[in-house]
Amino acid sequence: MTTARDLAIVVLDVAADKPVEQGDLSLVLAGAEVLDLLDAHALALDGDRILPQAQSPTGDRLLDEAAEALVRQEPYESVEDWLWRRGRGLSAAYVDDLERIGLTARSRGRRIPLRTGRTELVDSAARRQAEERRAAGEPVLAALVSAAGIGDEPAGELADDAATVLAAVGDAVMELEAVRQRKVIEDAAFDNVWRGY
Repeated sequence: MTTARDLAIVVLDVAADKPVEQGDLSLVLAGAEVLDLLDAHALALDGDRILPQAQSPTGDRLLDEAAEALVRQEPYESVEDWLWRRGRGLSAAYVDDLERIGLTARSRGRRIPLRTGRTELVDSAARRQAEERRAAGEPVLAALVSAAGIGDEPAGELADDAATVLAAVGDAVMELEAVRQRKVIEDAAFDNVWRGY
């Protein structure tokens, strides 16, 4: 299993109690893919730039799609640019993929706030593995879960590349929240203008 898939499983597992914004999760999943591709030696980081390496299949459909989507021309892409480009709609893609491979099933009565419809995780080795990684407090997964807004900030040390990616993820999530807040303020101001007439 990949860190991105484990993250999606953990979020689905706790989403009924702690809803996660789709946009936030998509950005965090895109960051998890960068970390998975680093581990697979499909990319390297030069500062905050993503340098594609030799492309070889990872065995994971979404991760292979991510590797194929890497910008392969200089000046290459920054981690932040990747998060925004790759992250668009990524949470829904992971939820669909989990259903496609049989890790989730439709259910009645319980609504998961990641997408319209009712989806819940089935008991599986993949689910247990993701839960074990989270329970063990693995620093990278814990940092990603925290960035998604459902966990505490981890105390463990991170490698330089992981710290670079996680800092970009944190910045992108904060930027998205700032955009949401501006929209709320603008909408409220617009409503006030119309009430004045």
